Amino acid sequence: MMIHFLRRLRIDTYILAILGMVAVAAILPARGVGQDILDIVVHAAIALLFFLYGARISRQAIWAGILHWRLQTLVFVTTFLLFPLIGLAITALVAGHVDDGLVTGLMFLCLLPSTVQSSIAFTSIARGNVPAALCCASLSNLAGVVVTPLLATLFLRAGTAGTLSLDAIGDIALQILLPFVIGQAARPWLGHWLERHRTLTMLVDRGSILLVVYSAFSAGVVAGIWNRVTPQSLMLVLLLDAALLAVVLAITTTASRLLHFSREDEIAIVFCGSKKSMASGLPMANILFPASAVGLIVLPLMLFHQLQLMVCAALARRYGRRPDA
Repeated sequence: MMIHFLRRLRIDTYILAILGMVAVAAILPARGVGQDILDIVVHAAIALLFFLYGARISRQAIWAGILHWRLQTLVFVTTFLLFPLIGLAITALVAGHVDDGLVTGLMFLCLLPSTVQSSIAFTSIARGNVPAALCCASLSNLAGVVVTPLLATLFLRAGTAGTLSLDAIGDIALQILLPFVIGQAARPWLGHWLERHRTLTMLVDRGSILLVVYSAFSAGVVAGIWNRVTPQSLMLVLLLDAALLAVVLAITTTASRLLHFSREDEIAIVFCGSKKSMASGLPMANILFPASAVGLIVLPLMLFHQLQLMVCAALARRYGRRPDA
């Protein structure tokens, strides 16, 4: 009854669910053993999600995604060229007005690869080109292990930016590629059943995102980084993050249409090209920066992460409501 009432008011119930996860994390963040259990659950949810994708997606569609070089190139340029250029403009604008750690954090945010799990989940919810999104997001993360530290040496002068983390590659392989390959192997037995029960994949899509939101916000609350900046600085960073996201969403949407991509390809480009990965960013920050500075530097990333989930959830629902061709 309440859901129908909210829909009549044009209030997106999924956005309310995400905000609810943020509120729960602020009041009851996962700590200690609870956080360890939550991490296991999140990893399991992501693995299940990609197992289901593997079982649903045909191999022909996967190869088409890999060979879609125009789409892959546009997402790569957006992630590792457009974002850094905008980051340079933003940091030049705010330097001297906010803490240097936040300025560094804003630039670091712009150097990161795209997210994997949420990019593909939102592409699926929006009924976009999921195989292409899977390839874009995975290749972005793998490239980011090398490209992000190299860009950091150019823009951040971190001193230790030449150190690379092989754990990031292992995490991608274990959490995403391995379940996907197992799903592909199981496709002959599960593929048709999953096509008839798409609600299952939708529930895993959205449920996994809610878990990621709660886990990410819990980590921030427990670390106490929300209390280390003034409300004015926090609001300024939030506004800059929102402006950054809005500009990139507008550019990726416009570029997709000017280059005559299909609507399904446009969806993959918009969701893969506009996101930044906190899962990759936090481990990289621990390598690139002194331990005492990491908490402040990753604050813009954590705020951007929450914004991109909320905005892209609403955008995915809007795309998903379009009539079938």
